[in-house]
Parts: sequence; structure tokens; C-alpha cells
Amino acid sequence: MIVALEEAKAKLTALRKDLTELGLALRIEETKENLVDLEAQTQAPDFWNNAETSSKKLQVIKQAQDKIAGYEKLVARLEDAIALCEMGIEENDESVVEEVQAELAAVVAEEEHRRIEVLLSGEYDKSNAIVSFHPGAGGTEAQDWAQMLYRMITRWAEKSGFTVKLTDWLDGDGAGIKSATIFVEGLNAYGYLKSENGVHRLVRVSPFDAAGRRQTSFASIEVMPEFEDVDKVVLRDEDLEITAHRSSGAGGQHINKTDSAIRILHKPTGIVVGCQTERSQLQNKETALHMLKAKLMEIKLKERLDTIEEIQGNKTNIEWGAQIRSYVFMPYTLVKDTRTGYETGNIQAVMDGDLDGFINAYLKMNAK
Repeated sequence: MIVALEEAKAKLTALRKDLTELGLALRIEETKENLVDLEAQTQAPDFWNNAETSSKKLQVIKQAQDKIAGYEKLVARLEDAIALCEMGIEENDESVVEEVQAELAAVVAEEEHRRIEVLLSGEYDKSNAIVSFHPGAGGTEAQDWAQMLYRMITRWAEKSGFTVKLTDWLDGDGAGIKSATIFVEGLNAYGYLKSENGVHRLVRVSPFDAAGRRQTSFASIEVMPEFEDVDKVVLRDEDLEITAHRSSGAGGQHINKTDSAIRILHKPTGIVVGCQTERSQLQNKETALHMLKAKLMEIKLKERLDTIEEIQGNKTNIEWGAQIRSYVFMPYTLVKDTRTGYETGNIQAVMDGDLDGFINAYLKMNAK
């Protein structure tokens, strides 16, 4: 068993070089220097004169502090593991082998996670994410699949330490959902979740088919960043069709049962957004308008358009040939990403939110 400790020590010691390289990639020292300057700015007498500017600076400070603390905690954990390993070898103590090996695995996993953060260099990667779920054709089966995807994403987000806020939900016909939208709040939420944007294909024996036949269903996940400068988008009243309706669905007691829910149709593009989870119709309207502006801004940026007026409705069909990932429950179990080739047979873990392998593969592919 002491041989196992010697092997673990060699692997842990080798990780010192990896963590040093990681620190350089994350620009930890540069971040520390910037943090000193930012914290000094908070002491200026006029710092709070502009609430919006000061709030953004405080957010940047918090992100820098978390980045530094996370890296230093990882380095400390590595050194503690090495010290424990050396103590076990010196005292010929086999009882620490299991703990040392567990720490080795944990440090390796955390180092990989931190290294993935380096790949999140896109302009909006650090932003919160707005995630919407839509079933394809196929009625109840597709609507049930859309709700399964909703559960998968929310499970991943909660496990990863993000805050999930449901903003809109439309019940399906008998089961599932016709649509749902959530805000995922936290550093790099969009950077990670952008890998899930697209059409997802399901193959299973449908629980809604009395004959027990295998069926293929499709649903889409739409992911976009929560833009900071979204209020620069100007909407014309004549382009909007705003309707109020009674809230329903997954919010339970937290959803008002009055006609406070709001749905907005943007006539020029056909984009529809809704919100039903705020306390008043006015708040729901403001949130829905915020989402609409974000959608329009995303399209504008993607198409490199000069004005919002140039945007035309352009929806990808939620059907065969457009999928980014396939989930097969029957006759075998397999989840395979068509873009990266990454796959796993543990489909239940994926549906419970184990998406890191797919997300990491996507980020690595796009970093090449």
C-alpha cells in the first residue's frame, strides 16, 4: 500500500507544474494587481454618485476575488494532499491511502474545471443566461421531452452553483410543456450553457403510446446572454402585441392566479416572449420586454445588422437533421453530441444534469 502512496505523491507533485501554468493562463497575478486598483476606487468620495457604475465595479471586484480565492484554494488543497501523502509514507501509515487518492482525484477534477474557465473568453461568456425550451412537432411526446430537457438543464445549473429563476411556463396538452424560460444567474452561466443551444433528439419507447412503439422526438433549447446594454434597444409600440393571461404551471404557490401573466408578440419578427412569475402585471411586462430586447440584440449581433428594423424572423426547424445531440433510451442507452463526437452510455446521469463532459468537449472544440 505504501507503493500506492509513492505513486500518488509522484502524480500530486507533477500537478504543481500544471497549477503554475494554470495560474499564468488565468492571469492570477494580473488579476490581483487590477483588484488593488479597483478596491482603491471604491474608497473615492464620489464612488456612489453613479449607482449603476458603482454596482458594476463591485460585481467585477467580486468576480476577481472569487477567481483568486478559487485558484489559491486549489493550490492549498494540492499542498495539503502532498503533505498528507508524505506523512503517510514517513510513518508507514496505510490508513491514509484512500484519503490521498480521493484528494488526488478531486484536485485533478478541479484543475480541469479551472482550465476550462480559460476557454471562456467570449465577449458575453461571463454573462447570465436566458434559456428557453420548445417542443418540436409530435404533440404530447415532444412536449414531455421539452420538460425533460428543462429538468436536465435546471439540475445541472443548481449542481454547478448557479441560481435558477423560472420566468415563463406553458403547460403541455396532458403532459410536458409547450414552452418554458428560465434565467440562470452566475459568473460564466452563458459561457457554459451556450453549448446546449440547438435541437435535441430523443429516441425511446413512448409512455404515451399504448402499443409500446419506439418513437423519435425533438425539442430545442435556446440559450442567449443577458446583455448589460439591452436597454439601448428601442421598441415601437405599434410593433408589439401584448396580451395578459392567467398564470399556470410549475411555479406552484409562487405564481399568481390572477390575469397578471404577460405574453408579447414582436410582429416584425414573430418572436414571442412571456413572463408570469413576478408579483404584478407591470413587473411581468418589464421582464418580458427585457427578454424581447435581449433576443433582438442577439439576432442583431449574430447577423451583424446595423439596426433592429433589419431583423427578420428566422427560426430553425425543430426536426431531423438539425439536432446537436441525440439521446437514445432504446434499444440501447447512448447520448452522443453530433458536433464534438463526445458520448456516454450513462443516459440517466445526463438527464440528472451531468453535462460537464459535453460542455467541456464543446468549449475545447471551439478553442482550437
